[in-house]
This record gives sequence, C-alpha cells and structure tokens, in this order.
Amino acid sequence: MNMDLATLRSQWSDVLDYLERLDRMAWIAFFDARLSTLDGSTLHLDFSDSRKFAGNLDDENIRDRRIKSLAAAIQAVV
Repeated sequence: MNMDLATLRSQWSDVLDYLERLDRMAWIAFFDARLSTLDGSTLHLDFSDSRKFAGNLDDENIRDRRIKSLAAAIQAVV
C-alpha cells in the first residue's frame, strides 16, 4: 500500500486509538510521537521525551514488538 505523510498525519489519532486497543504498552511508547518523515515504507518519528526508551525498556525484543504493533495499527487504519 502506498501512502503519503499527509494521509498518515490526518489519520494519526485513529492509528493511536487502534494501537491503544491492540497493545497498550506500544501506545504508551508512541502516543507522544510526532510524525517527521515517511521515506517509502520507513516512518521516522520525533519524540518529546526520548528518555522513555532508555534503560530496560529499550530491550530489542520489546522495541521490535512495539514497532510491529504500530505497523499493524497503521495498516488497519490507513
């Protein structure tokens, strides 16, 4: 599916609502993210509090699960 950043921005609240129902921990990780750029299939996010990914919460397996949950929410909504 081909989408642009403007389309994703217009539906970002719906994506976050879906993500909250799908994976609340992923929602907590991404709810304050700002959409920065979309390069092909790679979405770049900016965070107001990047420290929340520090320490034990930055485990690669947990991060991968959160990213997959976000991708699933985007695909379901957009």
